[in-house]
Amino acid sequence: MSELYTRLTDDMKSAMKAHDMTTVNAIRGVIAKVKDLTVNAGKEVTDDAVLGVLAKGVKQREESIAQFEAAGRAELAEGERKERDLLAKYLPAMMGEDEVAAVVKAAVADLGAASKKDMGRVMKEVMSRVKGRADGRLVSRLVGAALP
Repeated sequence: MSELYTRLTDDMKSAMKAHDMTTVNAIRGVIAKVKDLTVNAGKEVTDDAVLGVLAKGVKQREESIAQFEAAGRAELAEGERKERDLLAKYLPAMMGEDEVAAVVKAAVADLGAASKKDMGRVMKEVMSRVKGRADGRLVSRLVGAALP
């Protein structure tokens, strides 16, 4: 069993005891998605699966915040912000642009990428090396800039 998954379930139990329904509902949603992707598919729960669900949840909440703010619904945006911050605390620290650029440079050299046609291979390699610690848009921009 994944350490991160165990931590999520323990935190959910603590939140239930504290009657913190925002935390309970956010974590319960993550646990349900993790189970759907792993246990229900006959796979083992791994930290990578949990991190993927958490990262997707954070991204979805950021999009919701932008939409709520554009619609003038500050109270709904604030609720999404709380859930985003709650889920983000389980994610590893994000890499800086310089760190990601170094990983991109190394991946380009290792793969012998020579043109934009190799962008897919390089992206796949870089994303596997950073494992959720870098934003995909940043990686894409840096890979595009690194390839002639």
